[in-house]
Amino acid sequence: MQLKPYVRSLAVAVSLAFVAGCSSGGGTQEGSMDGIAGGNGAGGAGGAGGAGTSGQVSGSGLGEGAGQMAGARIPEVRTIYFAYDSDAIRPEFQSVLESHAQFLRGNPDASVVLQGHTDERGTREYNLALGERRAGAVERFLSVQGVSPSQVEVVSYGEERPAARGGNEETYAQNRRVVFAY
Repeated sequence: MQLKPYVRSLAVAVSLAFVAGCSSGGGTQEGSMDGIAGGNGAGGAGGAGGAGTSGQVSGSGLGEGAGQMAGARIPEVRTIYFAYDSDAIRPEFQSVLESHAQFLRGNPDASVVLQGHTDERGTREYNLALGERRAGAVERFLSVQGVSPSQVEVVSYGEERPAARGGNEETYAQNRRVVFAY
């Protein structure tokens, strides 16, 4: 049946449009950001270098090797990164999200906590809200991909659990993330 690839492509396109439409305009609250105007953090995401993030595997007691439920493995990449002051999912992480969606659809007893994080710039309240928006964007993407809402929990840590310490763009980029905690 030739219709299935088109339906899947349409679902992906709709989910990306939905996530893009729900993303923040990036406005700042008075006194909430450090005055840096709209830097996007491109290239500073840490790529695979951010994979050593502490707290990536936590919560469910599923350690290495325990991720084999129904013959599928928990995807290895469990962190996606965001641009400065943004909750928009970057295109380079779409395949990561799709692999997590595939795993969760194939393992209805599995659950994940989406942990939203920010860099240290901004007020505590603003960063908690931004971390929640980031994790919520990932949750909406997974939902559009057919993942049951009962399998997903969203939590925001804001700036409270940095992956890297320092006051430069490279460390900031490593802290702007959502971590999949199975």
